[in-house]
Amino acid sequence: MEKQRTLASSASLTGDALHTGENVTLTLQPAPVGHGFKFQRVDLPDEPVVDASAMYVKTVERATTLVQGMVKIHTVEHVISALTGMGVDNALIQMDANEPPIGDGSAAAYVALIKQAGIVEQSALRRYLEISEPLTIESNGSLLMILPDTKLRISCTQVGPEGRFTQYLSTEITPEIYERDIAPARTFVFYEDVKPLMDKGLIKGGSLENAIVARGDSVLSKEPLRFPDEFVRHKILDIIGDLSLTGRFLKAHIVAVKPGHGINTEAAKQLAERFATIAAGATKPVPALPGALDINGIMATLPHRYPFLMVDRVIEFEGDLKAVGVKAVTINEPFFQGHFPGHPVMPGVLQLEAMAQVASIIMMRKTENQGKIGYFMSADEVKFRKPVMPGDTLFIECELTSAKKRLGKASCRCLVNGEVVSEGQLLFGLVDK
Repeated sequence: MEKQRTLASSASLTGDALHTGENVTLTLQPAPVGHGFKFQRVDLPDEPVVDASAMYVKTVERATTLVQGMVKIHTVEHVISALTGMGVDNALIQMDANEPPIGDGSAAAYVALIKQAGIVEQSALRRYLEISEPLTIESNGSLLMILPDTKLRISCTQVGPEGRFTQYLSTEITPEIYERDIAPARTFVFYEDVKPLMDKGLIKGGSLENAIVARGDSVLSKEPLRFPDEFVRHKILDIIGDLSLTGRFLKAHIVAVKPGHGINTEAAKQLAERFATIAAGATKPVPALPGALDINGIMATLPHRYPFLMVDRVIEFEGDLKAVGVKAVTINEPFFQGHFPGHPVMPGVLQLEAMAQVASIIMMRKTENQGKIGYFMSADEVKFRKPVMPGDTLFIECELTSAKKRLGKASCRCLVNGEVVSEGQLLFGLVDK
């Protein structure tokens, strides 16, 4: 089984953005297990973070844009395509503007940046999204089929206006194949589409140095085509980036005809929703967010072990402030032997401990907190509203209300069947191991 991977160090790249034309510096940073991909706007107050998640996709015209709260990140597909294609699971992507540098219109600059930073293996197993049933989406003449497979393969047909530049390629995706055959393929535009894009204020930073322009049967670019079928290879590059918004590596055969960001991101949303329903046992469908942790990811984050590990899975993260954990309460819990014989009830203090563990996981996701331990310091406004019995599933909701360098405060509650059974305001400190 493959392990998760992150970057060995940070690395930066500076250049112009394609659509806004702004000069931007992008820095790739290592991230902990289960972190997934996140964008951080270091140019804004409080340096807000946007999850690279399909649920935050807002616009898809010529690029994929994420919006979380009031924060926007444009044209995310090339950098997350490169991270995914090179086999990276977890990374923090810092930018001082709202769009990454376009480079030469391909993902080659990001592959070089990843190789400069280096890649290291992490302790937890990689999280895959395995396809058990086919998914088919059709929209405006485009088709995307996602079929079961034991690896990732993409078969793509690109068709331009009036059938021009029709190209087909089918390939397995591995880091070696991605770097050699996909990453160098540049973005392209058809001449008849350029003026409407400019009228909409798009491609302000576009030029023949970072895009190919097809006019009639001719190709305009600063250099010759890198591949005879460069257009379809770039479409595969975009598919990889857009589908990485599921938050997991795919094991699937993707068959695409005339794909675009709209149909790609719609597929990512449907796959994420399907996985979330399965993961929740089809009893509590929730959006699947990047960074959801299984038990291996939790044990890689927290030092707790049996019989004091009080969370089985984290099914949802919302930015760096909120999380939802799950604890399946069974009669096999050791505390039921004495609490109470003949009338088993989960101790309230252990529900508080479950809240503290989920809150600690939120704090531990921050890169600067890796390797630390969270100590429970106090609990205020604690209320126990209903008993928790064997057979109940505890949903543990936590939100950080204050996060300083060494202290964290969280508002938490536990629910069973949608009803609050306990709640409290928790304070905990972080110390080095």
